[in-house]
Amino acid sequence: MPLLQRAGRLDQRAFDAVAAARLPGFEYVLPRLSRVADHSLLWLGVAGGLAVTRQPRLRRAALRGVFALSLTSPIANLVGKQMFRRRRPLIELAGLPTSVGRGTALPAARVRWRLPTSPSFPSGHSAAAAAFTGALAMEAPASVVLPVAAAAAGVAFSRVYTGAHYPGDVLAGLALGAVAAATTRLVWPTRPAPAGAVWSMPAEAVQGISSDGAGVVVVINNDAGGGDVTRLLRAELPEAEIVEAGEDLGKTLGDAADRATVLGVCGGDGTVNAGAEIAVERGLPLLVIPGGTLNHFARAIGLETAKDAIEAYRSGAVVRVDVACAGRRLFLNTASFGAYTELVDLRRRMENRLGKWPALAVAAVRVLRHTEPTEVYVEGRRLRVWFAFIGNCRYGSYGVAPTWREHLADGLLDVRLIGAKRHIGKSRAVAALLIGHLHLMPDYKTWRTTSLRLSGTDGSLHLACDGELGTADGPVEITKKRAALAVFGPPQVAEPSRRPLPEPPAEEDPPSA
Repeated sequence: MPLLQRAGRLDQRAFDAVAAARLPGFEYVLPRLSRVADHSLLWLGVAGGLAVTRQPRLRRAALRGVFALSLTSPIANLVGKQMFRRRRPLIELAGLPTSVGRGTALPAARVRWRLPTSPSFPSGHSAAAAAFTGALAMEAPASVVLPVAAAAAGVAFSRVYTGAHYPGDVLAGLALGAVAAATTRLVWPTRPAPAGAVWSMPAEAVQGISSDGAGVVVVINNDAGGGDVTRLLRAELPEAEIVEAGEDLGKTLGDAADRATVLGVCGGDGTVNAGAEIAVERGLPLLVIPGGTLNHFARAIGLETAKDAIEAYRSGAVVRVDVACAGRRLFLNTASFGAYTELVDLRRRMENRLGKWPALAVAAVRVLRHTEPTEVYVEGRRLRVWFAFIGNCRYGSYGVAPTWREHLADGLLDVRLIGAKRHIGKSRAVAALLIGHLHLMPDYKTWRTTSLRLSGTDGSLHLACDGELGTADGPVEITKKRAALAVFGPPQVAEPSRRPLPEPPAEEDPPSA
């Protein structure tokens, strides 16, 4: 107890020092800042502002910040305060003279509009500020984090300056918020840096890169937000030719490639996939301009926005990455079969009426209720499968649905599937797919290989390549074309190097049935 008493006295002296401090202007600013932060409204407002931007990185940061708040608030306000029940500092309110600590009077101008009646330890405002800022710092750039961190520091100090908390309450709240922010990574890992191990070939860098975009032909899918990109391209690369994608995307891309020294594509992963196929066929470097909802491939090479793509082009940094082929179809991210193909098919049939995300939710419910396992031959073995994904290169994320890679030219296919044994129901398979912790699934299989043979038991197989559906008649051989696609990437990814293409890691055998 002497240690606690000593800490209490130290806390009181620190509070008295703050109460005695006179900081011109802060009597007006800090009480209002403290009030704005009530019920985490300040942080929810910041999250809302980030969410309405079109930058995936900022949207992820906002979502992580709200997630951290949802963890912190119940612990601080429902558990911590009720467990310790520390009384708040005495303050002057409504003109009643009240001494603070050892007789230091707290100026009435600092007093909040309403005296808090809940226990003092820990500070919920400080916990929320630290949780949101810490989570934001895991995803957002410094230009966004620093102003938010300054506001968080102001909120934490205001809790002492306005007489609502002792300094010890604030420090405990900050520590709690920091732990909550770190805990979000256990449930939702932060997005890694761009695939820095991409094999680069400076000798193949495009000669004569023009700052005005001469020789660049960009095919834009206007359904993927092409209007804003068109305006940006015309401002930044005025000599680039901009072509709207027609009904026959392949023909439009082929015609564009005939006139291009650099082929550009703006759209989602399906559009980029089609552009990559033409670029590989014609031996052209590909300029990927993110314009879809998820932009998996663009983000894998470090391009979050159209502006990032323009800077990558001007840098002349060209890297080479693997492509995978399912028969004649090419994919850069994943191919899939099973219930996922039904999900994509249903979503596309409804998205014109409902919108993409509502259609996805409705499709997920219908698939959960009505879908049946897919029977397929995998390397000659007959399997019943709920979900299956084949990734282009090794994926580092957990779960059946791959999300990020460390290397884009390793020569491997990453195979993941959830089988459908009798005791494994749809609900459990879907839960595993959503949560991602598939080590709990007894019929989850994963292995790496350089090729894969598939065939449907009825002679055909529905296969989605980067989200684009198709049907393969007869057996399908999934293979790799190593370092076949030249693509512009950020300079930090495409570091100059003449090192040889590394040998792929050892191939793994499929697990036994």
